[in-house]
Amino acid sequence: MILSDKSIRKRLADGSLTIDPLAPHQIQPASVDLHLGRETLLVDEKEQAKLVAGEEVVYRKSEGEKILFPGQCFMLVMTAQVVRLPHDLTAFVQGLSSMGRMGLLIQNDGWVDPGFDGNLTLAFYNANRIPVELRAGCRICQLVLARLDRRLEAPYHGKYQGFRGVVGSRTAESAGAADEAGSADRIASDP
Repeated sequence: MILSDKSIRKRLADGSLTIDPLAPHQIQPASVDLHLGRETLLVDEKEQAKLVAGEEVVYRKSEGEKILFPGQCFMLVMTAQVVRLPHDLTAFVQGLSSMGRMGLLIQNDGWVDPGFDGNLTLAFYNANRIPVELRAGCRICQLVLARLDRRLEAPYHGKYQGFRGVVGSRTAESAGAADEAGSADRIASDP
């Protein structure tokens, strides 16, 4: 069952759900608005000729108030909010139609597992040939929360758990190349 605004407020008030920072106007009838954070990752095309699942991915990291999405480019961004889901709630990310109408598409309208704790990393694609500029703090997506039919036996403890900031692909860890606490991704300095 998808949570209503009243249920979301109740879960936030009793502390079983955390979305931080959060202002009252972010709570919609059946979702919560999330905002764009300041960090981005862009695949460093100068460092690698191709991407191979299970191998390290090299990124360029940027941080700032203005986020520029180059034309026809894929970029990872973070939400400004840290989300902590209890073991009986799951969530999914829904892109905003206003962003889609500008050609800026969330490529991983994804599922957030019960027990997740961290900033959400979103994969965006700018379908335009020209750049799109957004400011950190602007409304970027909605989080729709749903209650499970029963409490989990094993909540999420995966490779993206507990991170603060934007996180790149960790497929090298899925292949057993690194432990849960370490990062297989290499981040190059943005010139």
